Amino acid sequence: MTFQDLLHSQRVWDTELPAFDLAAAPPAPLPLFHQWFAEAVAAEQPEPHTMSLATVDEDGLPDVRTLMLHDADHRGWHFASHSTSAKGRQLAAHPHAALGFYWAAQGRQVRVRGAVTTGTREESLADLHARSTGALASALVGRQSEVLPRYGELVRASEAAWERAQADPEADVPTWTLYVVEPTEVEFFQGDGKRRHVRLRYRRDGGGQWSRELLWP
Repeated sequence: MTFQDLLHSQRVWDTELPAFDLAAAPPAPLPLFHQWFAEAVAAEQPEPHTMSLATVDEDGLPDVRTLMLHDADHRGWHFASHSTSAKGRQLAAHPHAALGFYWAAQGRQVRVRGAVTTGTREESLADLHARSTGALASALVGRQSEVLPRYGELVRASEAAWERAQADPEADVPTWTLYVVEPTEVEFFQGDGKRRHVRLRYRRDGGGQWSRELLWP
């Protein structure tokens, strides 16, 4: 079997997909995101809190990676990383980003675009200390995106970081930074078995008011 044969043999949305009641869509996107996230959890979507984060580098070229959502509130969509990481440096130079969520269990996507701001030092520390011991240990290792000469160096640094995280769960990581994507556009995509996909886009004007529009799929 060729790769293309294997690729074309994969099924898409091999399940009954939910309907998207446009009449019930709220005037702002955040309540709908919370609802869809809860429904993704109920549908047993694996890791519904993972998302793609797209940024641009110093040459204006796109970059993307998968990471975890830390919150979604009136300020925007939250995530965290080292300010010295590749994404941290890119966001410092070009503080705009796009997020993408894909919940295959229900044939749904959510796309978010907007400016990126950073939280306060206190908020960044609170975010760090709300996570698991393993997450703290990983943050303590640091040096994200730097070249690693030998894997053994990571093992040694990780072991030391785990010991410190267990001994001092309030340890500080100065480069750990909370980021918030303040949305100007949020799109909700509901897949349809007959390819009559529903795309509802929210757009925010300069006064903070949201408008809604349907898009052709």
